[in-house]
Amino acid sequence: MKREGGRMKVAVLSFAHERAATYARLLSATPGVDLLVADPEGPPDDPARGPAAARRLDAAYAGSWDKAFALRPDAVVVTSEVARRRELVERAAEIGAHVLCEQPLAATEADADAMARACADAGVRLAVAAPACCGPAFAAVRRQLADGAAIGALTTVHGAYHGPAAREAGGALRTHAAVLLDLVDTVLDGIPATQVYAQSNSVLSGDPDVESAALLTVRYADGTVAALDGSWSPPADPAGAGPTLTFVGERGSVEFTARPKLLGGFDSATGRERWTTGGADPCAAVLDAFVASLGTGHWAGPDGATGVRTLRVIRAAYESARTGRPVDVAVPEPARP
Repeated sequence: MKREGGRMKVAVLSFAHERAATYARLLSATPGVDLLVADPEGPPDDPARGPAAARRLDAAYAGSWDKAFALRPDAVVVTSEVARRRELVERAAEIGAHVLCEQPLAATEADADAMARACADAGVRLAVAAPACCGPAFAAVRRQLADGAAIGALTTVHGAYHGPAAREAGGALRTHAAVLLDLVDTVLDGIPATQVYAQSNSVLSGDPDVESAALLTVRYADGTVAALDGSWSPPADPAGAGPTLTFVGERGSVEFTARPKLLGGFDSATGRERWTTGGADPCAAVLDAFVASLGTGHWAGPDGATGVRTLRVIRAAYESARTGRPVDVAVPEPARP
């Protein structure tokens, strides 16, 4: 995977996502990585954000998507607007570049499926950026669940993710609930969902077409039931500590917190609660895992197939929230040769 001299070229494609600048900064400091930045569609109020970031990081800059792909990066981090992601992932696959794509993978299940197929056909990795999946705490939870000795057979999962609004990616189902669904899918090793019941509201968004709170009950093919709460945090609340999950088995339970609260208190200057969280930097963890996977071939987090399954559940959840009834999750028949 590495070029002559043991180096690897990794491109950050767009600064539309809030984590793009962090990814670029971390990659620029990663040994053996040459950073390439491309952001040809900067917003009208900040058209020079990409070139400015490249200068700060002493990184190469591509002023168009064509130029970015002509420079043939070994891997790309797709942090564009959701509507642009399919195009960028498919173009990366065409040049044989591995892909780390932000969540949600795409706007529709059909787009996500096309992205996964393009990468599979090209023999490149399509990884979904799920920082909570990449730390040692989640790995330890997965080992305990796989062993079965601690809690017995898994029966139920309770999950919650309350974080800041992400309007550019859609409502809470597509953003916060999707994070939880990716985590459950990873633990269940891709066992598909069979039925979803969902309720949602738009109290915080003020837009009936953009849900700010979503509650889902998801039944999986092996009988596991997941109750998930993916919602925006009120503006006065501190930034969420990341997703939390409780896995309940026949004999016990195990809890997972992505960013555990180590020290809490009240900040008189802001009039808000304040806390210090623990654990590794989640963005660094996901990047380290992705870059390492390019050499080892092992990626423990959600992939393109996970992204497709998650969007399939979300599609059913929207239908359930609209009708007020449980909705069966239709799994497409495999393509015939």
